[in-house]
Amino acid sequence: MNFKTAIVRREHFNSAHRLHNPMWPDEKNFAVFGKCNNPNYHGHNYELEVKIIGIVNEDTGYIIDTKYLSDLIKEHVLHKFDHKNLNLDVEDFKNLNPTAENIAIVIYNILRPLIEENYELKIKLYETRRNFVEYPY
Repeated sequence: MNFKTAIVRREHFNSAHRLHNPMWPDEKNFAVFGKCNNPNYHGHNYELEVKIIGIVNEDTGYIIDTKYLSDLIKEHVLHKFDHKNLNLDVEDFKNLNPTAENIAIVIYNILRPLIEENYELKIKLYETRRNFVEYPY
């Protein structure tokens, strides 16, 4: 069987952030980002879905071992982002606005080198129940 199949691992983390462009005056930051520009930050309960797409291995019946995938996500993403202030505690966001879009791209860039090249990697990040980002699309 050479059919592409996808497996998805769902994880959860909590982080604070502030959406802010330091090149703009406070008035413009507030006009664009609203309450997300709170100088004292605000938090989200993020839901993360990591999708691996590939051919099922005939010997194992897996695309990828979900325990291995879970361990990668925990070690390289959750330990870095969970219960952190993204603006202050995560080096990736020192000069990058921690929007949901940018967080998803950063997570992709963290995990991509750790996943075999023959697999596709997709990230879906829920900032709220109603708002989510997919990368790449």
